[in-house]
Amino acid sequence: MEEKFDPFAAEWLAFVKNPNFNLVEKCLKFAQILEYPDLDVEKYIQKINQIGMSLKESISDVKNPTYLISMLNEHLFENLGFSGDDDDYFNPKNNFLNEVIDKKLGLPITISILYVELAKFIGLDLKIVGFPSHILVKYNEEMILDPFYDGRLLDVDDLQEILDTNFGGELEFKPEFLDEIESEEILVRMTRNLKNSYVQSFVYDKALRCTNMVLTMDPESPEDVRDKGILEERLLNSEIALKYLNKYLEINPNAEDIDFILEMIRSIKTKN
Repeated sequence: MEEKFDPFAAEWLAFVKNPNFNLVEKCLKFAQILEYPDLDVEKYIQKINQIGMSLKESISDVKNPTYLISMLNEHLFENLGFSGDDDDYFNPKNNFLNEVIDKKLGLPITISILYVELAKFIGLDLKIVGFPSHILVKYNEEMILDPFYDGRLLDVDDLQEILDTNFGGELEFKPEFLDEIESEEILVRMTRNLKNSYVQSFVYDKALRCTNMVLTMDPESPEDVRDKGILEERLLNSEIALKYLNKYLEINPNAEDIDFILEMIRSIKTKN
């Protein structure tokens, strides 16, 4: 079976690589490609601008970063009612910035993208941090903030608690977990989040599209090569599934899930 060219993935790659678009525009394009073909990107940029301008008008001339962060938190979370979606975390809509703006709920990554963008309106240069399993935001090196939980300030104990919750006590905090990540890495992470949400919802064709989108940016990513193989198998594309499962074993011969993948390969060959 010949592997089909995915024009959506190609369109996505061209957009991601275009330096003329910022992260917010790329996030809205992401939503347009995957779920909302009629999305008016400019309309949502205007909505963000309106929130940003109303924030700017609400603050005094004080330039103290602690004060500015406090006002950003008050405006976004208390006045406007934005929050992290703990109740329906895996809802695919939480990955789309237009939905986050409309329903005021999102994931750590989408709430953080909005938070950092709005901070610019009051002269705050915040950075998105690639913390494992839970995107965070930092101001310089001394202030680590969690927009998913109303912009609360975190210390090392809080950070270890997040790791313990998500990794069952298997992962120790390291300072490099607080390194800034660039736009492309943020978009890859968002696409993987959405893939996982679609898998949770058994929407395998859309999960596969997300995987294809990641692979256009990172073709040798073991995790995504493996997931493409698994998803192709679930969509009954046996030959393509075998190609990617075998490739996964080539690039990651010591994988922890090697027995599972070998069994899947055997099962596909038996069926055929």
